[in-house]
Amino acid sequence: MSLPKFDSLKVGDTIPVLTTKPISRTTLALYCGGSGDHNPLHVDTDFAKKAGLPDVIAHGMLSMAYLGRAVTNWVPQNRLRSYSVRFAAMTQVHDVVTCSGRIAEKMTVDGENRVRLELEAKTQGGTVTLQGDAVVAL
Repeated sequence: MSLPKFDSLKVGDTIPVLTTKPISRTTLALYCGGSGDHNPLHVDTDFAKKAGLPDVIAHGMLSMAYLGRAVTNWVPQNRLRSYSVRFAAMTQVHDVVTCSGRIAEKMTVDGENRVRLELEAKTQGGTVTLQGDAVVAL
């Protein structure tokens, strides 16, 4: 992976978009096992419906992982200096999630060139499910 050049980047430039396959029940079950989060809202349709939802929902942290992957597809993980998100809406089973980011700021901290990214994850219907930011060293 070649590192983007700090001097050639401008505020407003975007990182490559990451689009997931539709989130399946299998993905949710596997994520339960991998994360240790076995909340039935993620795998039990009857439980989800009793809670007032149309079906099971994806883990918020799964969407956060997809958004993080969009960043680490652009720069190596060891270049990540900070990463945070705000959960804005639920991601439903079968949703396709598109993760994107744009350079919001360029800076130098302790002699290290960095950019701050504004990040977003949204569903195929345009619902923003996550908003966040990351700082990466270039």
